[in-house]
Amino acid sequence: MSANSAATQVRASTAHAVVIGSGIGGLAAAIRLGARGYRVTVLEKLDAPGGRAYVHHIDGFSFDAGPTIITAPFLLDELWSLCGRRFADDVDLRPMDPFYRIRFDDGGTFDTNGDADAMRARVAQLSPNDVAGYERFIAESEQIFEVGFKQLSHVPFTHWYDMAKIAPQMIRLGSHRSVYSMVAQYVKNDRLRQALSFHPLLIGGNPFSVTSIYALISFLERHWGVHSAMGGTGAIVRGMVNLIEGQGNQIHYNAEVAEITTANNRVTGVRLASGEQINAHVVIANSDVAWTYQHLLPSIKRRHWTDAKLKRARHSNGLFVWYFGTRRQYPDVHHHTILLGPRYRELIGDIFDRKKLADDFSLYLYRPTATDPSLAPPGCDTFYALSPVPHLGGDVDWATRAEPYRQAIADYLSRTVLPDLNNQIAASRVTTPKDFEQRLLSYQGAGFSLEPVLLQSAWFRPHNISEEVAGLYLVGAGTHPGAGVPGVISSARVLDTVVPNADTFA
Repeated sequence: MSANSAATQVRASTAHAVVIGSGIGGLAAAIRLGARGYRVTVLEKLDAPGGRAYVHHIDGFSFDAGPTIITAPFLLDELWSLCGRRFADDVDLRPMDPFYRIRFDDGGTFDTNGDADAMRARVAQLSPNDVAGYERFIAESEQIFEVGFKQLSHVPFTHWYDMAKIAPQMIRLGSHRSVYSMVAQYVKNDRLRQALSFHPLLIGGNPFSVTSIYALISFLERHWGVHSAMGGTGAIVRGMVNLIEGQGNQIHYNAEVAEITTANNRVTGVRLASGEQINAHVVIANSDVAWTYQHLLPSIKRRHWTDAKLKRARHSNGLFVWYFGTRRQYPDVHHHTILLGPRYRELIGDIFDRKKLADDFSLYLYRPTATDPSLAPPGCDTFYALSPVPHLGGDVDWATRAEPYRQAIADYLSRTVLPDLNNQIAASRVTTPKDFEQRLLSYQGAGFSLEPVLLQSAWFRPHNISEEVAGLYLVGAGTHPGAGVPGVISSARVLDTVVPNADTFA
């Protein structure tokens, strides 16, 4: 027997883990399980990896489909180190300064970064009376960060008493408050309140209802900075795929899972839409949580995450994303720009509560070619404009509304930060909540799974170790700790605690 065939036999004899979905959380889970000795097979419905971090290629332009903001880069360093590699050797991560340019509706701007003195000066320029309150807010954000991120983001909340243990700290930190109410407690200027409270919108949360635990993002950004990868977020995805393949494990594309198979209330593997059966000792679902429970477990009677409970749950907003390339460059536009519309509280109410597509909007404008010109043809720019919109629980007919909405965004950008935009479009693609539902199998087309309100966080969120069937584990936006790149990578860290060692199945 050759050395190679012997190695193959060893791999074939080890415990087998199947990962459903190759989003960042699923890829991180595959890497961690591979490092623990599992033979891992990742199954991806689409034709390429990434899930929400897929990359669209159109006429020489490269578009990150979803996540673009990298914070807490140590989480990526850790994944690479598990494979005996250095993240910095494979991916060139660049710090952003400013983190974001926030543009108010009248054209005024407010830049953010991690320099405490610079931020103090900018706050003083915007609202001199709020400087002291701003510094108290940052100090409280740090306290929440120390508990909510450092202590709790990578630990499981499997039992009610796990929640009981942290309840005193959550009460002390005022977790019943919303992010906006916490901000408003410290600063009075309306623009500053908006600038300090918009972050939950980047992970599917309503700033007026999401738990103030998410105020930790302000200090997290100051602590580690905001980064972007050369080659876009897709470069990180490709690097993670290389790690998995370097472990001797596999990713299969165009491989949609139709069912998680079970026997005696324990997973036995998966069945693909093609009919192929793949046996496994454990299954990790990076698929949408509601889709997983509603569609992939037909052989069991669910006791916790029933159809009725999932319907009652509050799901995050939807996303309208317009990807476009321009024939000219716009050098005055930063890598990350937040364009706030004329309404803040009222618009957010339309999106989350009334589920109404308003005529006005606020946008996140992403211009990666500000840092990496290789993502567009020479002399051109790559963009996407992201607008939070209602999920499909509203009555928006995207088949008829998508193009008028895109044109309204184009007209607005042309009047403000991208002059003559309508005459400069060289490539274009639109994604609506309907695409999230059909392409990503996201319940109600939600962009970030369950909304991160207090009673849908930690123990109240679908657990990383399934409550329904043994051997099934969850990673990604819909489980603990939640959405965002740090959140989904941390959900994979939780697996180290709850998934048995590979030798358990020897």
